[in-house]
Amino acid sequence: MLLSETAASIKSMEIRGAGRIARAAVEALADYARNLDASDPETFKQEMLRAADILTGTRPTAVSLPNAVRSVMRALDSFESVEAARDAVLARAAEFIDHSEHAVERIAEIGARHISDGDVLLTHCNSEAALGCILEAHRQGKEIEVYATEVRPRGQGLITIRTLNDAGIRTNYIVDSAVRYFINDVDLVFVGADAIAVNGAVVNKIGTAQIAHAASEARTNVIVAAETYKFAPKTILGELIEIEERDPDEVLPRAVAVELPFVRVRNPAFDVTPAEYVDLIVTEQGAIPPGLAYTVIRDYLGWKIEELR
Repeated sequence: MLLSETAASIKSMEIRGAGRIARAAVEALADYARNLDASDPETFKQEMLRAADILTGTRPTAVSLPNAVRSVMRALDSFESVEAARDAVLARAAEFIDHSEHAVERIAEIGARHISDGDVLLTHCNSEAALGCILEAHRQGKEIEVYATEVRPRGQGLITIRTLNDAGIRTNYIVDSAVRYFINDVDLVFVGADAIAVNGAVVNKIGTAQIAHAASEARTNVIVAAETYKFAPKTILGELIEIEERDPDEVLPRAVAVELPFVRVRNPAFDVTPAEYVDLIVTEQGAIPPGLAYTVIRDYLGWKIEELR
C-alpha cells in the first residue's frame, strides 16, 4: 500500500526535503482515499484521520508535512456521502501538489533577483527551493560560483554538487567544518528550511545555525528559500518545534559503538537559526524579512486562533 510505503520512505529519509516530503504525503493520502472502502462519511473520515496520523508521525521537525496533510484533511469538514468526501480529498490533494510544484518555480524567480553576476554563493544541505534560486540565476546567464557543504552524517551535499555539476556551475565541495575558513570568500548564503517559527527563526539541517553565525560575523547576507507551508503556526502560542534526533548508527557504526560503553552518540538532524542571523526569507508570495513571518501564517496558511489551542 502506498500509505505504508510512503511513511516508511519518509521516516528512513529515502524521501527527503520538506517539499518532496509534503507532496509525497499528499499523494499517499490521495491514493488511500481513492481506494478506501467505507460505508458512510464518518467512517471514511475516521480512516482518513488514521492515515493522516501515520504520515505526520514520521518526521516531527518538518512542518511542511502536517501543514500539507492538514490542507488536504480540511476537505473533510462535512459531507453527506462517501463519494463526495472522496472527491473533495482528491481535489484538495491535486491542488496542493500543483501549488507546491509551482511554488518552487516562483521562489526560484524571486530568489534569483537577489543573486548578482559574479557572486560566490554558499549552500548547505539539499534544498529544492534554495537550489532552484541558484539554478535560475545560472540560467539567466549570471556567472556564479558555489561552495556546497558535505552535510554530515547523511551526505546530502553529494546530491547538491551533482545537481550543480550537471548544470555546469563551478562548485567547491567542502566539509561542514570548513565553512568558517571560506566564509570571507562568499558573497551570499542560500539555504532552505524545514520549518520557520512565528518570530522568523529558521529550523534547517544541522549546521545551518553555525553557518549563519559565521556569515553574520563576516557580514555576509543569509537568504532562506522556503514555501509558505513550511511556516509553523503553533509557534504563535509558544510551542517549540520538535528537533528530530536520529539513529546513532548514522554517525558511528554499531560495531564500533559497542566497544565504547561510556560514549553516547548524539545525532540531531536540525538546528535553530535565530532570526537576527537571517536577512531575508524568499517565499512564493514574495520576499520578506524574518519579522513578518506571522503574516504568512495568518494570510497564506489561514490558521485561526481557535485552531491553535
